Amino acid sequence: MFNKVLVANRGEVALRIVRALCDLGVASVTVYADDDAQAPHVRSADAAVALGTSGPAAYLDNARLIDIAREHGCDALHPGYGFLSERADFARDCAAVGVRFIGPTPDQLALFGDKAAARDLAQRCGVPLMPGVSHAVTLDEARAFFAQHAPNGIVIKAVGGGGGRGMRAIDNEIDLSAAYERCRGEALAAFGIADVYVERLMRGARHIEVQVLGDGHAVMALGERECTLQRRFQKLVEIAPSPSLPGALRARIVDAALTMARAVRYEGLGTFEFLVDLQSADLPFVFIEANARLQVEHTITEAVTGVDLVQAQIALAAGQSLADLGLDPARAPAPRGHAMQWRINAETLSVDGSATPGHGTLTRFDLPQGPGVRVDTHGFAGAAPSPHYDTLLAKLIVHSPSRDFADVLRRSRRALAEVRIEGVATNLNLLRTLAERPEMATQAVHTRWLESVLPELVDASEKIAARALQTSTDRRSHAENPRIAPMTDAPPGAVLAPMPARLVALSVQVGDSVPAGAELAVLEAMKMQHALNAPHAGVVRALLAEVGAYVAPGDAILVLEEADHATDITTAQQAAHDPDHIRADLQRVIDRHARTLDAARPDAMAKRHARNQRTARENIADLCDEGSFIEYGALAIAAQTRRRSVEDLIANTPADGMVTGVGGVNGGIFGAERARTTVMAYDATVLAGTQGMRNHAKTDRILNLALQEKLPVVLFAEGGGGRPGDVDANVLAGLHVGTFAAYAALSGEVPVVGIVAGRCFAGNAALVGCSDVIIATKDSNLGMGGPAMIEGGGLGVFAPEDVGPSGVQHVNGVIDVLVADEQEAVHAARQYLGFFQGHTRDWITPDQRLLRRVVPENRLRAYDTRAAMQGLVDEGSLLPLRTGFGTGIHTSLARIEGRPVGLMANNPLHLGGAIDADAADKGARFMQLCNAHGLPIVSLIDTPGFMVGPEVEKTAQVRHVSRLFVAAGALRVPFFS
Repeated sequence: MFNKVLVANRGEVALRIVRALCDLGVASVTVYADDDAQAPHVRSADAAVALGTSGPAAYLDNARLIDIAREHGCDALHPGYGFLSERADFARDCAAVGVRFIGPTPDQLALFGDKAAARDLAQRCGVPLMPGVSHAVTLDEARAFFAQHAPNGIVIKAVGGGGGRGMRAIDNEIDLSAAYERCRGEALAAFGIADVYVERLMRGARHIEVQVLGDGHAVMALGERECTLQRRFQKLVEIAPSPSLPGALRARIVDAALTMARAVRYEGLGTFEFLVDLQSADLPFVFIEANARLQVEHTITEAVTGVDLVQAQIALAAGQSLADLGLDPARAPAPRGHAMQWRINAETLSVDGSATPGHGTLTRFDLPQGPGVRVDTHGFAGAAPSPHYDTLLAKLIVHSPSRDFADVLRRSRRALAEVRIEGVATNLNLLRTLAERPEMATQAVHTRWLESVLPELVDASEKIAARALQTSTDRRSHAENPRIAPMTDAPPGAVLAPMPARLVALSVQVGDSVPAGAELAVLEAMKMQHALNAPHAGVVRALLAEVGAYVAPGDAILVLEEADHATDITTAQQAAHDPDHIRADLQRVIDRHARTLDAARPDAMAKRHARNQRTARENIADLCDEGSFIEYGALAIAAQTRRRSVEDLIANTPADGMVTGVGGVNGGIFGAERARTTVMAYDATVLAGTQGMRNHAKTDRILNLALQEKLPVVLFAEGGGGRPGDVDANVLAGLHVGTFAAYAALSGEVPVVGIVAGRCFAGNAALVGCSDVIIATKDSNLGMGGPAMIEGGGLGVFAPEDVGPSGVQHVNGVIDVLVADEQEAVHAARQYLGFFQGHTRDWITPDQRLLRRVVPENRLRAYDTRAAMQGLVDEGSLLPLRTGFGTGIHTSLARIEGRPVGLMANNPLHLGGAIDADAADKGARFMQLCNAHGLPIVSLIDTPGFMVGPEVEKTAQVRHVSRLFVAAGALRVPFFS
């Protein structure tokens, strides 16, 4: 065991380490910055050494720390967490002078400290990953990655460390540039490395981490922790073990962590972190990072396992094995009950998620006690928390041996209620409010859930504070919510710091003219950077603070003299005020969208037109009312970045071959609200209109919208089915694709139209086959498998024209409406949708006298009932369906005095009007269509009944004709016969 250890940290973690050393009989030396001179960790150790400077920089001076360790005879150094705890160069420097760094090896620190390298390890180990760029990225690379994943969004992360620092979720490309620079600035300040990388954002995710412990030979896991409750990627509440993780998935995640740890013969404590999507079958969890150090939330693992992790970490660094510690990797301690850690921070949260550090002196600091309650803190009455550090004031750890999660939550509420902190604003009331939320009991949360309910939490916590203020007999409650008064001696025009922070950048110079809202400076507080913007237009007259200085709330940063907005404004600022000026980042977005349009691909368009076919966008423009179509997911590209360049994909796979959105159809007749229609068009000029990963995602999104909003759907289905070349995600099987179920679920809920022109095979055909009505051109081919699939199955070699031509599919009833070309197809679709959009005000009634001659006087004479159908309905309104199939019955949609109806009639010219199997199927399906969408049915009857005889029974006549009875018996619409 070591003789003496330098504790190179501060706050509650320094105290935690000193206590562990004391219990092991090891002497301790602590260090402190000038602004930490009164901190408890200074008094707790056997010796304490001043670092001679203030702020975080004091604890980041690796040379000074190593010198202190050598001067005081320390044979080891414990870095705690944060600061230098994950710096491989620091660990190497310690080893070079004979000081043991208590943590993993320098090589392991280098590996896991480089988040991109850690991703590479995960990939080699077969551990699932979220699609990302596994190296430090430039801004242009980040933009390109965002373009690929725009529907999901992306996350920017610091390469050199975690804990939410240097991390932003980006949903909008306009925010990308500023967020990229902020992340680099935060990463540099926190880890000394500005590099960042990017990953796709997982929405609705849970955050699960696995605690591992290794001695360089054996590795074991001490269970998992649920860290889902976060604000802006910074943990707030942690739970061990996870109360909501299915056992099988837990085992897979733990195995993934152990696989990676064993691959590098891990030494010491480490945490492997994962995002979990309980709704996903194909990607239920992904590795995000590993923290090669002690974690803030190690406490709850200690509570449920009984293992002192800090002592174990020290013992392993001293050369002991897991066996020496009484730990067997094959028999990890089973968790005993549940434990929760609540982070009490000296901060207040606003409804937008931004945090303001508390400011002042702790006048009261009473902490809870009792069974199952532990508090790790460096706070005390009389302490004045420094704004220069993390705002963590105390960790409230609550444990219950019960297997029922409700018990530990109930104990947590009691413990939180016993806390009394005055003099400095904290998040205590917010935690109390959070503990009462029903979602806490059910764990119906995700990593961004807290942000979504933050307005409610803030409002409830403010009400708690207000009640305390009303019942207080002294001024204690004023300290619960201190208000910072501005400086009384600030010069006129001074722009003041709104919070305690460090000034990291001045964006202006003396003499600059700035418009209202312009960025003046950047402040850093609580690991995050905040822009300080101009409250009004003016001229900068003085800079009162230096970059790097720490400022208190109300300190003057600069003087901004109010000026006439129209004078002394630079050209760039004039451009910013010009409503016609387009910023560079906006222009990039505009240019990127332009590359998805037909005009950007003249060669592809020329080939299309040479075949007398229209493009996907031309068909949509014809279908939708002018200017009404709003596209969704236009910037998606094929998921093939592992084998093709992003530029190539942008140029050749616009919208990933699927144009989707919402537009108006027949708005001039029925109004804009009833006209709303979802439209999907496979683009046959992009990878033959095949179904790719991202166009599946787009399709699923728009289909869910259609179901949710009850919007009709029109699908232009030309294309070749599933695409084999998308390689940007690990997919074990295709069974996870939800597109087909989502499309089928629309049947009977909303009108669904499938349009086929050209070749439509495989997955594309499967979708169109679920449509209410299929409209197809005469030159179309429609089949469940194309030539390649047929040949691959050993079924012969065929040309595309041989598979499912319209002449076959019209006669067999697959095609409902056969048209000459795409223009007619779109016209038919508009007409079809109109029947479900309402009544028309204007109509023309045909000459009713002509109906007198439709039925012959000779009742034995066959006749065409279609003449009767034409005479009954408004002129031009009749839309016959399935005219090539089931000729014993005619079925049409039509209008009578502007009102939409379903119209069906026997055909005496076929079997004397008798109903055969095909006619029965046709009639039953037609009644189901009308019933689903509320159209009354008019049936013209002239039939001897069902067709009979030995031959007709060979067609399963009994079952087919009975479908008419079943369909009619289910009708809920008016039926006229």
